[in-house]
This record gives sequence, C-alpha cells and structure tokens, in this order.
Amino acid sequence: MRKSIHLKNFIYIISVIALFSCESKEKKTIALYNSYCASCHVLPTIENLPKHIWEEGVLPDMGARMGIYDSTYDPYEKVSRMEEFAIKQSGIYPEKPLMNISDWNLLKDYILNMAKDSLNTGSVITPRKKVSQFKPNPIILDSIKGSLITFLEYDSVQKQIITGNLNRKLIHYETLIKQVTKTEPTEGVATSYSKRDTLKYFTYVGYLDPSELPQGNISVIEPSKRKINTSNIQLHRPVHTLVHDFDKDGNDEVVVCEFGDLTGKLTLLTHKGDFNYQNTVLLNLPGSIKSIAKDMNKDGKDDLVVLTSQGREGIHIFYQEENLKFRMETPITFSPVYGSSWFEILDYNNDGYPDIVTVNGDNADKSYIHKPYHGLRIHINDGNNNFEEQYFYPMNGATRVVSNDFDQDGDFDFGILSTFPNYDQTPSYSFVYLENKNSGQFQFEPYRMDTSDLGRWMLMDIGDTDQDGDMDIILSSFSYSFTPVPKLLNEAWRNSDVDLLILENKLK
Repeated sequence: MRKSIHLKNFIYIISVIALFSCESKEKKTIALYNSYCASCHVLPTIENLPKHIWEEGVLPDMGARMGIYDSTYDPYEKVSRMEEFAIKQSGIYPEKPLMNISDWNLLKDYILNMAKDSLNTGSVITPRKKVSQFKPNPIILDSIKGSLITFLEYDSVQKQIITGNLNRKLIHYETLIKQVTKTEPTEGVATSYSKRDTLKYFTYVGYLDPSELPQGNISVIEPSKRKINTSNIQLHRPVHTLVHDFDKDGNDEVVVCEFGDLTGKLTLLTHKGDFNYQNTVLLNLPGSIKSIAKDMNKDGKDDLVVLTSQGREGIHIFYQEENLKFRMETPITFSPVYGSSWFEILDYNNDGYPDIVTVNGDNADKSYIHKPYHGLRIHINDGNNNFEEQYFYPMNGATRVVSNDFDQDGDFDFGILSTFPNYDQTPSYSFVYLENKNSGQFQFEPYRMDTSDLGRWMLMDIGDTDQDGDMDIILSSFSYSFTPVPKLLNEAWRNSDVDLLILENKLK
C-alpha cells in the first residue's frame, strides 16, 4: 500500500516538474522570438507567411544572419568575388553564431509549429466592373520590342512625358502632338531626373539587380554642360531623388533614397560651393524608396517624409531643425513581410492636416506568395501627426498609387498599380481604379482594366496629358519577369511594341 502511494506521489512530482519544464521552455521560446525577431524590425506575425515559405526561404536566411548556416543555404552562392567581399564587409552574415544552436532549434521549431500551411486569401477583392471613365491609349516610344522603363514622370510645364530606360536613354514624348521630340543618351540607367532652374539632375542606379556594390551616382549638369562634382559620392542602388531647397538659401539640397540591398541609406547632399556637394547620412538602413518635402508640424520649415521597406518598413518624418539638422519620428510601421512600395500625402478628410496613403505589395523576395495583406491603406492624421489606419483595400502585389479627384465630385479617387498580381488567375487586376462613393464612410467602387497583355506595368504618374481640364493616368512597362508568370504572357510582353499606356480621362 505504501509503495503504491509513494509511486503515485513520484509520478505526480515528475508530472509537475515536466509541466513546469514545458511552460519554462515555451516562455523561453517566446522570449527568443520576441527578442531576436524584433531586434531588426517590427515583430512579424508568424501566420502571415505559410510554413513552406518559412522553412525554405525565410528561416535559412534568418539563421545565416545569426551566424548559423543551413547546409542547403549559402548567401554567397552565385555571386562574384567583389560581391562576396562587399556582403562580408556589410557584417549582415556573421562568421560566428550570435546564439547557441539549441536556442536556434527551439526558435525554428516554434515558428514552424505556429505557421499555417497556407494563407487565407478570401479577403482579396475581385473587381467585376471594367474601367469606363478612362480610355486606354497605348504609346510606342521606339522600335525596340518589349519595354524596360526605369523612370517615368509627366512634366506639366513642358506638356511632355519623360522616361529613362535600361538602354541608357532619356526620351521626351510630347502628349499634345503625340510624338517623341527628343532622345538623349545617359551615362547610366536613370531612376530619377529633374530640372531645377538651369540645372539638370540625373540619378543612376548602378546595379539594377540586388547588390551590395555601391555603383550608383548623381550627375548634376549646368547649361554649359559643366558637371558639378559628385564623383566622390558613391550611391548604393539609388531609386528616388528629391531636389528641394529645405533651408531656403537659394541652393537646392538633394535627398537620395539609396534602396541598397542588405544595407542602404537615406542621404542628404548639400551644395558647398565651387561645384561640390557634401553628403550626410540621415538614415543608415536599406529600403528607402520615396521622399516628399512637406511642412508636417506647421512651423514654416519643410520637413522630409520618407517611406522605407527592406526590414524596418514604415513612414518616417524628419522634422527640420536649425542648420539642416533633422529629428526623426516613425508614426507608421509595417511588418517586414508587407513589401512597402509607395505613398502619397493628401488631406483626405479636408481638416487641414496631412493624411497618408500607402501601398504594400513588393513581392520579389524570399517570401514570394500572394498575400492577403497587400493593398492600399489610408492613414488619417489626428492633428498631431499620429496616424490611424482607417481603410484597407486588399490587392495582390500593389506597388504604386496615384490620388486625385479624377471624377471632379469633390473627393479623392485612387489609381492602384500592381506589378505582382496573380497573373495565373486575375492578370487584369494589374491596375485598379477606386472611385470614391462616400468619403466619410470610406466607400469605394473598384474597377479593373484588361490590358495586362500589353506590358508589365511598373511605374505610374498623372497629368492632364490632353489639356482638357481633367487628370489622366500614365503607366509604363518593364518587360521582365521578376516572379513566375504564364509563358504566353511573358512572350506577349517581350514582343509588345507598347512602352506607355495613357489612361485618358473621358470626364471632359
């Protein structure tokens, strides 16, 4: 009898110890996830990626960033010696482990156990109506099949569309006479071009594909074709440049979004006279993709608003202080899997405070899958630059947005471009027009456009191209398959003559 009691007590004690051990193990695993996975970016939701993406793509790279290398994954595979050296210099992949193997295995098992086999894509909206307000007008810029446009902008003063392409050409297309009026060679592949007073600013990306080699640069040219010296400034895959006189001293500053790859920067170039520029790093993180000058706190000084992707995704406001010093705040953050791609500033509710609209959908990374949290978001300002998401329109692969009162009924409508739609099932959803039906209630009517066979739309701008008093939308094509697409569609892009698509507003 006593033996039986002792045995039961022993089993009970062992069970209690095992229970506490399991609880302790679970708490430790959660602590590991919260500490390690939030050290570089916003803590991602595990359920936002399916199990096979975690297992085959994200976790091997995540382990390598902690100095733990999976035998199936080599971050230096298929790169040049120069590239390998640059990657090692970045320090992203340490040679020695930053955590012990048992902790890593705990963390990895926890993520794989929490992850689901697939994502719920039921929230993605499928517009049934075709766009009727806009008439698609294809534009051919040259005789080359396919299109590889890397820069697009409508110049409302000159009434022309300006494009830069992978063939190192800047092409000017005048929309009123409907023809190319000027083609000029460029030193590199242009991702930004602007003309301010008498100066021309060219930004060249260097390597278009992901790279740690800073081969980009800026060329500033005066009317005599003399270059202002920027040769001492190497840029890491610059994708967007803002030219603006922040301190109102008569000389423009230049803000460069160095998207980079594993590393990158947001750089401020200030003119120091004698045709020289000095560079200051405002943000030492990869993924800067667009910047806008805007007085956000109404102190009379223009501030800088920047969107970043590549890890620490979100909207950053750089408040201008004295002597071109900036103080940064980050009022909007996103998960690192969202793929933040573009934003605009607008006063959506007409209360005098700037609101922000963003699109998330960059899908050319290690987590390629159609994601239900991709799409457009409207963030409303409370008057103190605190932003609350008030509206979300789900759209696979959304990468660009334009806003305007396109139907001139007193509210904002939106054009959304997707470079990564579901080309297998819904290729026509590469462009969606959201007509605002009730601004206060955030009610929109979505319309699709069936022109995906003409090109893979990547860039977008707006302008009154026909000068009839309403705004048109301009799309440009980049005929390259970043991600899997149907073979017939890929062939159609490569054989297409279309470079641009003007969506002519038929309101007037």
